[in-house]
Amino acid sequence: MLKEAIYHRPKNEFAYIYDDKTLHIRMRTKKGDAEAVELIHGDPYDWEDGKWIASLSPMEKSGSDQLFDYWFIAVQPPYRRMRYGFELVSGAEKLIYAEKGFFDEAPLEDIANFFCFPYLHAADRFKAPDWVKDTVWYQIFPERFGNGNPNIDPEGALPWGSADPTPSNFFGGDFEGVIEHLDYLKDLGISGIYFTPIFRAFSNHKYDTIDYMEIDPQFGDKETFRRLVKEAHAKGIKVMLDAVFNHSGYFFGPFQDVIEKGEASQFKDWFHIYELPIKENLPGYDTFAYEKSMPKLNTQHPDVKKYLLDVGQYWIKEFDIDGWRLDVANEVDHAFWRDFRTAVKEVKEDVYILGEIWHDSMPWLLGDQFDAVMNYPFTNGALNFFAKGKIRAEEFASVIVNGLHAYPKNINEVAFNLLGSHDTDRILTLAGDSKDRVKQLFAFQLSFGGSPCIYYGDEIGMAGGNDPGCRACMVWDEDEQDRELHRFVKKLLELRKTYPIFANEGEFKVLEANSEDNTLIYAKENDQQILAAVVNQCEVPLAIPFPAELTGKEAEDLLKGTALTADSIHAEPMSTQFFLFSKER
Repeated sequence: MLKEAIYHRPKNEFAYIYDDKTLHIRMRTKKGDAEAVELIHGDPYDWEDGKWIASLSPMEKSGSDQLFDYWFIAVQPPYRRMRYGFELVSGAEKLIYAEKGFFDEAPLEDIANFFCFPYLHAADRFKAPDWVKDTVWYQIFPERFGNGNPNIDPEGALPWGSADPTPSNFFGGDFEGVIEHLDYLKDLGISGIYFTPIFRAFSNHKYDTIDYMEIDPQFGDKETFRRLVKEAHAKGIKVMLDAVFNHSGYFFGPFQDVIEKGEASQFKDWFHIYELPIKENLPGYDTFAYEKSMPKLNTQHPDVKKYLLDVGQYWIKEFDIDGWRLDVANEVDHAFWRDFRTAVKEVKEDVYILGEIWHDSMPWLLGDQFDAVMNYPFTNGALNFFAKGKIRAEEFASVIVNGLHAYPKNINEVAFNLLGSHDTDRILTLAGDSKDRVKQLFAFQLSFGGSPCIYYGDEIGMAGGNDPGCRACMVWDEDEQDRELHRFVKKLLELRKTYPIFANEGEFKVLEANSEDNTLIYAKENDQQILAAVVNQCEVPLAIPFPAELTGKEAEDLLKGTALTADSIHAEPMSTQFFLFSKER
């Protein structure tokens, strides 16, 4: 076995507290290297005749990516503490792997050789709100979802949908427009709304905040927003707002004070300014990207921190919102986010904290900062396989398995799994206008775990390129909607609600990934059921055989509502089918 590929550390995604009594342990080996792995484990204080008393428990192979196999076990240490190592077997070769390296036999005379999980403290456990894993989000760009009150349209607003979206045009979307369509969202199966920023700002996207304590007048007033939240809650729909704490807008009061007063401004240290007075063309201050209209806030300054923490608490206290999505979260210091979590959880313990991070996010997901991040590795893998056809089945399976093993299970259960957003091309456009590919995207997203999010209009076949093309007005004329796609998405959401295994109550595994035919079979399994998904990413129909462990067993075709005995499945081109097996049969 290749020792250099064998890895574990007693922290983060490799060793973590799943619940009050249960410890999850993972380790990795070179792909195809080890035939079996067992956990050597015991209480650090159990000794007899000068030797540590340890047990052996088999680990299961939980997945494989392009380079590694991953092994998993859940254990419940009687006294919530554990020393442990691993016994690996390949043919006649046996290795003991522990914190101090490799051994031929387990060094039971000195437990200092072994990994240590000192104690399962409840305070150290990652714990997101329980409701999140059962939530399906719908992202709304408020300016473009619905115009319910034309009397508050911004000056120069265009008739609804009368022009292509640009970075500067307005169509009058508002809160009344959202309220009018809450029944549409409930009927679809949505249980959470994520709004892009609603606070007073200069632009149509509102990421250049002028006043964090005031609603932009083009959307309505605070009483209208309060009514929106109450009516959403009455329909079982949560509400999450977008907070832009990395930077403000150019017309934010404190920044305008710096422009006016320069060195004499009491707010000059609220920003990262290294040249005064402020110049128009070459900003002497840090910004989001190179946008001079978005000066970066100094979140380490005590007055800035207090102001923003007050913002975080205010919208929960006054309007009972259920979550904060945090823009450009990776560019704000960790200390601020720790204080932010404490502040908002004091007001509402089960508020959801979601960070916008596009890369490995483990440092933000230790239980002291965010509950989840926007899962862009999931997004990119799904788009590259289903929409763009850039990767084949085996590589896609590797991407998904790798992503699942990058985080603990209790983090994966609340991951914000999106396909499109206000920052990306519409999924129909990415799929080359292929509705079949879009349906496969939705089928995978909504049968996967986590907390999925649908970008407004994707469920009715709206198209559009990157910003601003992806920000067109919602199409409300049903004659111009793809109603068949809408029915398909609604059916998937019904399945997700009806069968918990379709959501988060099952362990995900890739059963087969055939890059030659470009077919994929993945499964989710719990104590009672197995859900198998058969994916044909080929342009011709195929007969796809079931894996041996499922062949000959009775199953229900969930999309057709018919029963069958599994042997081989006739798969139409660019299709996904779902089959539910009972373990009792």
